[in-house]
Amino acid sequence: MKRFSWNALYLFVIMLFIELVSSQLPPDQVSAMTTIYEIIQNNTAASSFVWSNVLKTSDPCLWKGVGCTSDNSSINTVSVKSSSISTSEFLPFVCNIATLESLDVSNNQLSSIPDGFLTGCRGITGLRLLNFSANRLSGPLPTFNGFPFLDTLDFSRNNLTGEVSMQLDGLGSLKTLNLGWNNFGGKIPTNLGNMNLLEEILLSLNKFTGEIPLAITKYKNLSVIDLSGNSLSGSIPIEFGGFTRLKTLILSLNYLSGGIPTFLANITSLERFAANQNSFTGSIPSGITKFLSFLDLSYNKLSGAVSSDLLSGPNLQVVDLSFNKLEGSIPAITSTKLYRLRLGSNSLNGTIPSTSLRSLMYLELDNNMLSGEIPSDLGIMFSNLSLLNLANNRLRGTLPPSLGSLGDLRVLSLQSNSLSGGIPSQILSLSKLENLNISSNLLSGSIPLFISRMQNLRNLDLHGNNLTGSIPDSIGEIPYLVELQLGNNQLSGRIPQMPDTLQISLNLSHNLFGGPIPVTLSRLQNLEVLDLSDNRFSGVIPDFLTQLSSLTHLLVMNNDLSGVVPKFRNKLVFDAKGNERLVSPPPPPPPPLPPHAKKSKSIASTIIIAVGSSAMVVGLVIMLSLLYSRRYHRINAENTYSAEEASPPQVVHGNLLTPNSIHKSNIDFKAAMEAVSDPINLSLKTRFSTYYKAVMPSGASYFVKKLNWSDKIFQLGSHERFEEELQVLGKLCSSNVMIPLAYVLTLDSAYLFYDFTPKGSLFDCLHRMGSTLDWASRYSIAIGVSQGLAFLHECKSSPILLLDLSTKSILLKSLNEPQVGDIELCKVIDPSKSTGSLSTIAGSVGYVPPGNKKSTLSVRIFMLCLLQLNTTLISSAEYAYTMRVTAAGNVYSFGVVLLELLTGKPAVSGGIELAKLVLSNSAQRNKWDHILDFNISKTSVAVRSQMLAVLKVAMACVSLQPETRPKMKSVLRMLLNAR
Repeated sequence: MKRFSWNALYLFVIMLFIELVSSQLPPDQVSAMTTIYEIIQNNTAASSFVWSNVLKTSDPCLWKGVGCTSDNSSINTVSVKSSSISTSEFLPFVCNIATLESLDVSNNQLSSIPDGFLTGCRGITGLRLLNFSANRLSGPLPTFNGFPFLDTLDFSRNNLTGEVSMQLDGLGSLKTLNLGWNNFGGKIPTNLGNMNLLEEILLSLNKFTGEIPLAITKYKNLSVIDLSGNSLSGSIPIEFGGFTRLKTLILSLNYLSGGIPTFLANITSLERFAANQNSFTGSIPSGITKFLSFLDLSYNKLSGAVSSDLLSGPNLQVVDLSFNKLEGSIPAITSTKLYRLRLGSNSLNGTIPSTSLRSLMYLELDNNMLSGEIPSDLGIMFSNLSLLNLANNRLRGTLPPSLGSLGDLRVLSLQSNSLSGGIPSQILSLSKLENLNISSNLLSGSIPLFISRMQNLRNLDLHGNNLTGSIPDSIGEIPYLVELQLGNNQLSGRIPQMPDTLQISLNLSHNLFGGPIPVTLSRLQNLEVLDLSDNRFSGVIPDFLTQLSSLTHLLVMNNDLSGVVPKFRNKLVFDAKGNERLVSPPPPPPPPLPPHAKKSKSIASTIIIAVGSSAMVVGLVIMLSLLYSRRYHRINAENTYSAEEASPPQVVHGNLLTPNSIHKSNIDFKAAMEAVSDPINLSLKTRFSTYYKAVMPSGASYFVKKLNWSDKIFQLGSHERFEEELQVLGKLCSSNVMIPLAYVLTLDSAYLFYDFTPKGSLFDCLHRMGSTLDWASRYSIAIGVSQGLAFLHECKSSPILLLDLSTKSILLKSLNEPQVGDIELCKVIDPSKSTGSLSTIAGSVGYVPPGNKKSTLSVRIFMLCLLQLNTTLISSAEYAYTMRVTAAGNVYSFGVVLLELLTGKPAVSGGIELAKLVLSNSAQRNKWDHILDFNISKTSVAVRSQMLAVLKVAMACVSLQPETRPKMKSVLRMLLNAR
């Protein structure tokens, strides 16, 4: 038996050898592959190259990414994707493989394509696929002559520019063309080879302009059309109704208008239609979802009622109509495959429809005018819900016990309604629930005794109700709770031990708690915000509060506290107003005097020291006199200005910038000036501006922003030039940019008018007490801000850069509608004339790119001292040591904003910049989860995955090298893909 085994093995080896010899590759192909290997290996990090672990003398058919025929007689596929290759010298040698059918060099660092490749490969008749996507190619698209059988061409995710016209006309066999994520401009190309063969055209995220060309409809076999993320205008051509094989039509993120065409309902092959973030108007045609699986028309201007059959399509899986102007009631939901329904931020009324739909996982009906009660059997109707958002409606009645049947529910948002009654005990059965928000309702009764049964709670928000009784002891047994909002209730009694995991906030304000501040709070070492204001706490402020190292806000206003206020860190925001018996801490003792000189010191030395000290004292007196004189005059000027401000400023000139007739009829300059003269209307202060809320006689509200001429911040030299710049800005059109509607000039100031943004700044919503944004809102804000910045950077006249982008300069019309503010500052600020500190021009701390921080600390301190004495002495030096405003710098600042949305932390915390902190932890992938806001990332697996995708975008934005940061349009693409 043993002898037989050895003979069989010997025979197998001989046969294998014969087969290998008989199937040897042609010498020219082996030579070509060897040359390719050597070129790439010598120009690429060994750890990155896909063939780095293969000896160059090996059979190329055995190399990863190399495909050969079944008998290994020739090579037909070469793939070196994702190998960090930066050289393109190897490409002409690929053309020596005459049997090549497919070449994939995607996701590398190629910056050019040699002419030798285009001339050498044009004779390969079998070549079917070329993939150059995700490289660094620039310049115009190459011309492809002599590639008669090429059917797939992918140049997506590069930096190619220019127009696409006749470069592809010779590709008679082209079926799939992907040029997305580039910078192509001009009209949509229509010369794309044989019109009978083209099946997929993907041109998303470029700079194509004009209308959708009718000539594209000659390609009757198209199944995929993606024109999203361009600057297309006009309407959807009626000729699109002739596409009988169309499966996917994506037109999102353009400037398209008109109505949604009715012929879409007749394209039986159409599965996906996305036209979100355009300016479509009118109603949604009936029957449009007859064959669709995916429909996204969000962020448009659609109006009218939702047709009765919209949610009855048999294949329907996703419907997003949020952020429109739809009205009427929600139709019956009978689509049995529907798993996501988003109808938020419309004007829908009526009641929540009753139906049984076990497939539905995400239901968002927030920010409407829905009334009535939550259906008593909702937990049975939608038994597989993972997210339920009914916030900001007019719902009344009690919380139905059937909510406890939603065993997979992770997010429950019912805030800002008129719900009453108690919190049903059945809700404790939601063992997977991570985010519970029932705030701002009329709930009464007590907090459920065994609330700790919801062991996965991360965020619990019950503030703004009529809850009574005490906080259950079991609340301390919730193992992952990071935020607890119980403010504005009528709770009393003993404050139990809280979970050590609390991080975001503990809000107990506006209740009936009394006695000393409990020592159990000393365990909350990760807590950032503690609000105990408007209660009946007495006794001293305990010293242990000074040891809570993570605390950023401590609010104890309007209690009965007494004693001496402990010494807190300078970074802590501390407010104790309304405690009459509190005493401020004594001033710090003077520094100890230096030890006495030795008795043996000579009299001469003593005299010298005395004289020197006297000289120093005299110099100090002179300096203080100068400073006092300067400050005295400044204070007098400020006092004079304040006195004058009591009366409305005298209008020198005012003008409207917007053609909108509504604003023309509403804006009243006199009423606005009366509003800004009353300090009670002051809403917001930024570095350069003061915002006032002005209510017009018509009842409409506006923001009026004040800029001071006296601050010498205007570089324009005259009112006339300033007005010209404003006229240009007033013609801009973007829903995510604060665009001036009108202006008023007075003797010493300029006032700009804007739409009123009732939610205040993003900074307030993210970092102030009681304002928690869920991930859906944060993601919407990220998209909106990136859209605004991309719009500003791509302005046709000239790019508009932001002098100081931060969460304080981003204002919110709603929790999903951000607007980028202060767009005029780069036009009107002259750094050499500003009387503010250097950091005023350089941007806010934490948002300034590291590479642009040119001055050392000592130089800055020295210059600031000079500035106090004589500004004019350093007007030229000041600009030299401040940040140069660039598009890449704006991208960095936006990256910091993204990090704030992802982490929930401010740009600077504890003296450490957030961007530096994240970058230092990002090298290890296992730390990424710790970077994210734990309360938000644990909402669901889908949310965590999306947050991690956005984190990658943020880290690209805050790259230390400006040239490696993506452009804002690319950032927007990446964020949209994170959806």
